[in-house]
Amino acid sequence: MAWKRARRAIRWTGRVAGFVLGLAALAPAGAWVWWQPEPRSPGTGANALWARHQWVGEAHTEDEYRALGRLLRENRMTDVFFHAGPFEPDGGVPAAKYRNARKLIEAVRRHAPGVRAQAYLGQIRKVEGHGAIDLDDAAVRERVLATDAVFLDLGFDGIHYDFEPVYPDDAAFLTLLDRTRELTRSRGRLLSVALEQGTLADAAQPVLKALLPRTGGLRYPPRPTERFLKDVADRADQVAIMTYDAALPTRSLAGWHYARHTAWTLRTIGDRTTVFMGVPTYRPAMGWAEDLDGALRGVRRGVDELDRPPARPYGVGVYADWTTDPAEWARYRANWLPGPPENDGR
Repeated sequence: MAWKRARRAIRWTGRVAGFVLGLAALAPAGAWVWWQPEPRSPGTGANALWARHQWVGEAHTEDEYRALGRLLRENRMTDVFFHAGPFEPDGGVPAAKYRNARKLIEAVRRHAPGVRAQAYLGQIRKVEGHGAIDLDDAAVRERVLATDAVFLDLGFDGIHYDFEPVYPDDAAFLTLLDRTRELTRSRGRLLSVALEQGTLADAAQPVLKALLPRTGGLRYPPRPTERFLKDVADRADQVAIMTYDAALPTRSLAGWHYARHTAWTLRTIGDRTTVFMGVPTYRPAMGWAEDLDGALRGVRRGVDELDRPPARPYGVGVYADWTTDPAEWARYRANWLPGPPENDGR
């Protein structure tokens, strides 16, 4: 009797394993078929670029500034996030780290008028005792705001936050956004926020939260739920989604990843705020499957899935200027930029 039960258990396990393997085999095949049609939707002229720290930290020649301006104009960048931090644990940034910021801002205005130069600031958010900056500490948040004011005084057009990880129950982060929005709007400037890609299923979040820690290798993924994404969008002028690092093994699956997150994000907050979908020019872990061309195609396929265009401007955020060579910029223009300027978010 015991042997029969064991045989049934083995047979059941085999069937389940076969079913799972069958699904695993069908997913790439289905994604490949879905991936074949060309996107119908064009790209846009509302785009952003994450830029290296050397622009604010080191001196540059007029020729270098002129070349930067030409690159921004040619690729229709409306916004550039110039890395200006990171924040120290107390919320400050040493002045020596951004000693050439004012010269940079003046150069952008000369050579790329209309392009918004934002101060890209962030840090590893302290969670369960691990990390660098404790946003739960009100004094730290006040120092962050004081630092933001310094960058706005220098002439930056906005503050771009990139704190990681941020979980969808992070009330302190939302409080910081409320206070930062008060500051930026009082100066007529922008608040921009970088977030991880959305959850695969919001309903799974309570289970993941209960079972997994927030630190270590296997952890509760710090991804925004629909409600949290809306909460951030209602506080920010722009939201940039760090869609890259799909970690999927085929080009069509990686493209589906970009399409799925683009459609979901634009449906969720595209009428509330400007959205930039992050695309990579560096080599991700599975670089044979994920690259700039596939990401741009995936974003356009995601726009195809919408019933109507979002009310607010949208585009892509290129990560990053220090990993993008001239050939990639040419492919970006060919695969993304539309003919006449449109939807440029200015």
